[in-house]
Amino acid sequence: MLLAKLDRQKILPVLVLESQEQALPLAECMLEFDFRVLEITLRTANALDIIHLLHERYPELTLGAGTVLCATQLKQAAQAGADFAVSPGATEALLMAGGQSEINFIPGVMTPSEVMRAREYGFRFQKFFPAGVAGGVAMLKAMSGPLSELNFCPTGGISLNNMRDYLQLGNVPVAGGTWLAPSNCIRQRDWEAIRQNLALLQQHLDEFRT
Repeated sequence: MLLAKLDRQKILPVLVLESQEQALPLAECMLEFDFRVLEITLRTANALDIIHLLHERYPELTLGAGTVLCATQLKQAAQAGADFAVSPGATEALLMAGGQSEINFIPGVMTPSEVMRAREYGFRFQKFFPAGVAGGVAMLKAMSGPLSELNFCPTGGISLNNMRDYLQLGNVPVAGGTWLAPSNCIRQRDWEAIRQNLALLQQHLDEFRT
């Protein structure tokens, strides 16, 4: 279900939000351009409260908690109303907790060994991070041979200019987009700049799909 939603959307907006006042207008921007699956990173003190607010206010959104570093955060994300959780890497404890979690867990991996370890825990959909410095398209293409049953969400270093290179790969149904809502635009409440980013992305995705 989650993978199908992400496959349709193609780009997963990765957002860093400091306050609920930032969250509501940003959610409106995302919905305006039909981006309904969002990742809210747990990099700020209010991130869990923001996930809870968006969960209550916008039931049409599918919300992910990003930068999950431990089993406790995974549990807190589920309690806040997150539909899935994403980690930058994966310890044994986190992989075990992810396998038992009530919400979908997407473990972060960078090397073939890490990919295989997550696979042993049953995770067929993984986050490839940081994609730009971990081999990028070439690494994902190389892993598609021996690990053909796995899918990846590359994140880190993805941009409007190179997203097509990733999305054309058979093992990449979706890529993480950190450039859509830069922190400076969010802090300055420059929602128009974010709308322009989303509109341009939507245009490129329409071209990619045809």
